[in-house]
Amino acid sequence: MVAGQLRHEDVLAALAELFIDRGPPAHIRSDNGSEFIATTVQKWLGRVGVKTFYIAPGSPWENGYNESFNGSLRDELLYGEIFYSLAEVRVLIEAWRRHYNTVRLHSSLGYRPTAPEAATPPLPASGSA
Repeated sequence: MVAGQLRHEDVLAALAELFIDRGPPAHIRSDNGSEFIATTVQKWLGRVGVKTFYIAPGSPWENGYNESFNGSLRDELLYGEIFYSLAEVRVLIEAWRRHYNTVRLHSSLGYRPTAPEAATPPLPASGSA
């Protein structure tokens, strides 16, 4: 999700969609952002049986996978672009995400992409971004 600000409602909507598609995980690790520590989010996760683990402030090494991803996103996309609108950001990040997951080779996976092309839903029709 790309937005100027994420609220706890946005987190709940994204998590609900993921849980429907893939089932709820045993736990979720996140930072201490207000959208993740909101009482509403904590109660909802508790009702669906998902435990929460929060990264200590100033301790990004507690989530190396996320930090690695953030570094790739910065180096491969954000540092090379100037964005003129939120719509442009959404389109470019979605294109990068699809490439990252279906084309880009990942050394930790034996130089295979993380998801096969067939597992990625088709792009929306032009003009619907």
